[in-house]
Amino acid sequence: MQSLAHAFKLSARQYAEQTAIISGNDTLDYRALDQQSSQFAAALAKLGVIKGDRIGLYCMNCPHFVIAYLGIIKAGAIVVPINLLINTHEMAFILTDADAKGLIFHAAFAEQATLLKSSVENLAFAVSMGGHVNGAMDWDAILETDGQPIEIEFDPQADLAVILYTSGTTGKPKGAMLTHGNLLANVSSVQQAMHWRPGNDTVLVVLPMFHAFAGTVGLLTPLLYGCTIAPLTRFEPELVAKTIHETRSTLFLGVPSMFTVLLRLKPERVQWMDSLRFCISGGAALPVDVLKRFETMFGKTIYEGDGPTECGPVTCVNPIGKLTKPGTVGLPIPNVEMRIIGEQGVESLALGEVGEIAVRGPNVMKGYWNLPEETAESFREGWFLTGDMGTEDEDGYFSIVDRKKDLVIVNGMNVYPRMIEETLYRFSPINEAAVVGEPNDLHGEIPVAYVSLIPGAETTEADIRAFCRENLGRHQIPRKIHILAELPKNATGKILKRELRKQGEIERGVTGLL
Repeated sequence: MQSLAHAFKLSARQYAEQTAIISGNDTLDYRALDQQSSQFAAALAKLGVIKGDRIGLYCMNCPHFVIAYLGIIKAGAIVVPINLLINTHEMAFILTDADAKGLIFHAAFAEQATLLKSSVENLAFAVSMGGHVNGAMDWDAILETDGQPIEIEFDPQADLAVILYTSGTTGKPKGAMLTHGNLLANVSSVQQAMHWRPGNDTVLVVLPMFHAFAGTVGLLTPLLYGCTIAPLTRFEPELVAKTIHETRSTLFLGVPSMFTVLLRLKPERVQWMDSLRFCISGGAALPVDVLKRFETMFGKTIYEGDGPTECGPVTCVNPIGKLTKPGTVGLPIPNVEMRIIGEQGVESLALGEVGEIAVRGPNVMKGYWNLPEETAESFREGWFLTGDMGTEDEDGYFSIVDRKKDLVIVNGMNVYPRMIEETLYRFSPINEAAVVGEPNDLHGEIPVAYVSLIPGAETTEADIRAFCRENLGRHQIPRKIHILAELPKNATGKILKRELRKQGEIERGVTGLL
């Protein structure tokens, strides 16, 4: 089995003249991308980087990110992508935990990078891309390094390519160790499932490349199959539609909140999306109402899929060009097994029965960095336990009911927040909705809803509760409803329920909790 470095070299040789990256008015073909990433790999070797070293990559979506990512891998090192939206304390924890030897950062983050350089003792060097920063080496200068990188012998099954730190919803972030083999397997499965067209597809990548979804589906898959990346640094609906139109993008990757916001585009902008073949949604459950409204407005199918960071991340997707089932995350992709299991063992539960989604395949991570106990707890008899509660239907389509930890137990009855959220999304004034559980002396727990409204819309808590009363069981009706200007989100646009829980704790006077 080959390495990611070898796989990209083969792709660059086969598609040398093809455009690899479109960024504004600039383009980079495969030959140039291969050459520049090799130069960077050689520069890293001269800085003392050897096989297995961890290198932090702190950069927005742009050609620099792609060149640095490939260069780190070609040098035999391990990419540690940094989430742009976390605070510097969490960044410092990640770089310290990974024992990163170097930090490659964009000059736009000079202030944060300077803080990190002084606070993370293990960092031996820092390289600034896109501008001079005191205390860091200049990207342009080190790219002038002569020579080719040392040829590295890889063991794709054992050697790590990337350590992706989870968002730390329950304590400190954990580093999911993905090998060359894990990512190559996932890329191959994604290609087979999504029918990418080498030399013909262009993917608009506004999801941050430091995230698993964009890293695999928006960066590695297109580059290993001769397609084109159009990276964007920020999500603005008008800019996204304009870039799709100008680059003639054929694929768009998004999370549910992005599709919600794109529905606000002016009618005359709808035609800007004409070049798209289809869209892929992942990262969180896509409300069925949003999916239907989007497909009606733009005439483009959204194929919903899913998968956790630890699985590369893609595990399933609605089959392209075949039967889609709104509200499901589709079928397992090639070479990936999924099943619904109970609290004990790994036997599949009956069709339609709610249980935990377990995954097995060559895409599943090696484990968590320096956390053997957590690694052992996340596997059962060779199956990775995703923490997602779901069902499987008679056609083999999987649905995610909710996160295991998000389950709300009201008077002993299981209440799944996603079912309440789907109902709230059908109430026309509501733009976004999230439901969390709150401890309650009388009922054990109660569901609490947080919503934001469509611009210009008006409603009251009483109106929302009345709508819920018509469409939900008594135990499912939110006991509290909060109307916010906007719901808190992470860098990928995923609603942060932990922030909503924290807000509830503050309101209830709970202290001493993180």
